Amino acid sequence: MTQPSPSSHYDTLTKHFQTISHFEHLSALGDWDQATMMPVGGSAARGAAMAELAKHIHELKTAPFLADTLQLAQDEMLTREQAANLKEMNYQFFQANVIPASLVKAKTELAYRCEHAWRDQRKNNDWQGFRPNLEALMALVKEEANIRSQAQGLSPYDALLNKFEPGMTTEHLESVFGHLKTWLPSLIQRVQHKQTGEHRFNIDSCSSQAQETLGREVMDFLGFDFTQGRLDVSSHPFCGGVPGDVRLTTRYDESDFTSALMGVIHETGHARYEQGLPINWRGQPAGHARSMAIHESQSLFCEMQLGRGSGFLSHLQPQIAKHLGSQLSTEQLTNIYTRVNPGLIRVDADEITYPCHVLLRFEAEKGLIDGSLSVADLPEFWAQQMSSLLGVNTQGNFKDGCMQDIHWAVGELGYFPSYTLGAMYAAQFRFAMETSLGSVDTLVAQGDIAQIFEWLEQKIWSQGSLLSTDELVKQATGETLNPDYFKRHLEQRYLK
Repeated sequence: MTQPSPSSHYDTLTKHFQTISHFEHLSALGDWDQATMMPVGGSAARGAAMAELAKHIHELKTAPFLADTLQLAQDEMLTREQAANLKEMNYQFFQANVIPASLVKAKTELAYRCEHAWRDQRKNNDWQGFRPNLEALMALVKEEANIRSQAQGLSPYDALLNKFEPGMTTEHLESVFGHLKTWLPSLIQRVQHKQTGEHRFNIDSCSSQAQETLGREVMDFLGFDFTQGRLDVSSHPFCGGVPGDVRLTTRYDESDFTSALMGVIHETGHARYEQGLPINWRGQPAGHARSMAIHESQSLFCEMQLGRGSGFLSHLQPQIAKHLGSQLSTEQLTNIYTRVNPGLIRVDADEITYPCHVLLRFEAEKGLIDGSLSVADLPEFWAQQMSSLLGVNTQGNFKDGCMQDIHWAVGELGYFPSYTLGAMYAAQFRFAMETSLGSVDTLVAQGDIAQIFEWLEQKIWSQGSLLSTDELVKQATGETLNPDYFKRHLEQRYLK
C-alpha cells in the first residue's frame, strides 16, 4: 500500500489527525476501564474527565485552520490512497464541525451518568428511575440530530444514520427491511415447525474460569493477537480500544456456557478486523474501519458463518469437553446453536429471529427522533412490537424490554440497523469467498482457517476506509449489498 508522499498542506493534516488519534486512544481506554474495572465511586470524576477529553478531541477536529488547509490540500498532487484519506478527513471535519463543543461535552457527561445509573436500574427493573435520565439524554440526541440534519440537508434520523453508515438513508433501509419482512416471519414459522419435537439437551454448569480458558483457546484458533489485545468481563460484551491495543469483553453464565462462548467468538471477529486494518494508515482516517455494518459483518462472519457451523463446532467439541467437562457431541452442539427460539434478549437471539429485534429498534428510533414516539410510551410500544414480531410478552418487564441495551443509555441512535446489514454482508462475503476457496464449513472442520482470514484480510481488512462501503463490497463480491444471500444462507442452514 502506498505511503503518503511529502506534501505541505496534506502533511500538516496527517500530523494533526495523528494527534487526534492519540487522544482517541486514551478515550477508548477510559471507556474500557469504565466498563470493566473502574470502582463504582469513580463514576462522577470519570464522567467529568471523559467529557473534558471529548471536548478537547472535538476542538481538535474543529480547529479553525482545518477548513482552509483541507481546501488547499485538494489542489495538491496526491496518490489515490492520499486522496481517500483526505476525503475521510473532510468527512470527520464535517461531522464534528456542525456540533458545538458545549453540546458534545453536555451529551458526554449526561451519557456517562445515564449509563452508570442504567446498570443498577436495569438490574432492578427500575423504569421509573431510568425514564427521566433517558428523556434528558434523548432531548440532547434530538438537538444533535436537528443540527446535523440542517447542515447536511438530510432528515434528522438520516443524519444520525450517517454517523455510522455514511450514505445510508431511511428510505434504503425501509426498502431492505421491507423485503426482509416479506419472507422472514414465514421462515421463522417453517423452521420452528421443522424443529418441533427435537430433543433439548441439558447444559452442564461450569466455572467462569474454565469458560475463560476455553474462550482464550478459541481466540487463538481464530488468530487473535494477544500481544496487541486482551479479554475481560463487562455487563455488556463489546470490542473497544484501537487497532494496536484491542480490548474485548464478555460476560459469563456458570449455568450455561454457550452464550459467553459465542460472545467471545463474535467479539473476536470485531477484533480481527481491528488488528487487520492497514498498519501504514494507523492514526489516519483512511486507516479506520469502513462502517459499523462492515464491522458487524466481521463479527457476524465469525459467529454465524463460522462459529455456528457444524464444521467449526466439530473442531471445537474436543476443547469444550476438555475444559468444561461437557459430554455434548458435535451434533448436539449444532442443535443447540441452531435452535430457533423467539426470546426477549437481542444479544442472545438466534440468527433467524435476531433481525426482528433490529426491526423493532429501527422503528422505535425513527419515532423517538421524529416525535411520533415519546420515551414515556416506549415500554408499551416495545410490548406491542415484541408480541407482533416474535409472539413474546414484555409487559412490565423493562429490564428485558426497552432497558436491555446500552446504546440508548449512552445516547447512540442510528447504530442498530448496522447489525442486520452486517449479517447480510457477512452472508454475501461467505458466498463470494466460496467461489474461490470452496466450502467454508469444510475448511474450518479441517482446521484450515488461515485461507478464510487471508481472504478477509485482502478483501476487507487491509482496505480500511480507502473505499466507500459500496466500492468495498463490490470489489470483494462483484456487487453491492444483495440481501438475497442472507435468505439463501438461512434457508441452506435451517431447511436443508
